[in-house]
Amino acid sequence: MRAVLRVVRFLALVLLACAVFAASCVGVSGYLLYREALERTPVEEVVESARSEEAYVSMGELPQTYLDAVVAIEDHRFHDHPGFDVIAICRAAWHDLTTLSLEQGGSTITQQLAKYLFFSQEKHFSRKVAEVFMALDLEARYDKAEILELYVNTSYFGDGLTGIGEAARGYLGKAPREMTPCECALMAGLPNAPNALSANPDLAWARAELVVAQMEKYGYDTTAFSTCM
Repeated sequence: MRAVLRVVRFLALVLLACAVFAASCVGVSGYLLYREALERTPVEEVVESARSEEAYVSMGELPQTYLDAVVAIEDHRFHDHPGFDVIAICRAAWHDLTTLSLEQGGSTITQQLAKYLFFSQEKHFSRKVAEVFMALDLEARYDKAEILELYVNTSYFGDGLTGIGEAARGYLGKAPREMTPCECALMAGLPNAPNALSANPDLAWARAELVVAQMEKYGYDTTAFSTCM
């Protein structure tokens, strides 16, 4: 029995050492991806390029209901974390390890912004690490309002529409500031699966209902949504 226990302990130590080594390699690779992205184009230049787009919408032109809906459905701890959410990352990591997939990434709004501005959509662990480094960089340079503004202006909404300015005009025929609460929920839900949701109105409205449910869960006033849910 003791011999078996020694073998089990040895194997456990080997597995732990392999896990630490693999994590270190992924961490280094991710940091190098982050540095390469910075060397290609400085952060300030990338951000200014995004802000210079004709359809870019400033924070003052966006309904607060829409901004609240985005935070509730995408990253409800957005105003409290430093750019990455340890709780969400651990939950996603456990899911991905148990399913042997990369279905969940635990990405915050800031990490998603980093992906939109600097990285490809390809899923791999090194890129996720690079996102974390870039998210920390973005949080050090810009405040939460600026990050949220950039996020909604660089998110993809399906049907070739990028940013809430293009999406509101393309889908609703109006400026973002004119969106009703129901339309705010609809637009907040689209970036989750833009191609699928934009092609299926029933699915898109079902997603909008989830947005409202999340808002209620996290303490937002949802009385204005009673006419559409």
